[in-house]
Amino acid sequence: MKPDSRFNTLVKSTKDVNFTLFGEVVTAPKGSTLAAAILSHSGDAFRQTETGALRSAFCMMGVCFECLVEVNGNPNTQSCMILVEDKMVVKRQVGLRQIGICEND
Repeated sequence: MKPDSRFNTLVKSTKDVNFTLFGEVVTAPKGSTLAAAILSHSGDAFRQTETGALRSAFCMMGVCFECLVEVNGNPNTQSCMILVEDKMVVKRQVGLRQIGICEND
């Protein structure tokens, strides 16, 4: 059984967006950030550290990087900085985030 969310969104929309969140199809108001949608849906952990510690959104303004998730196969997405979209697929990020290395040609 899922616990009730302790987070209520302030976004009031007449349109909803359907997306897949951690393997479950969920609905959120259009215009919501992904982090707000996750918190208002279940409050589940957004990511898991390399040691197994669970993390969730903290600052909700793109500073802390605790809300990293994988979106449509792209890791390291700050969920507080993007809006939910129809058919978006969100997975929990596990382990260290990878940092891209630029190589000179």
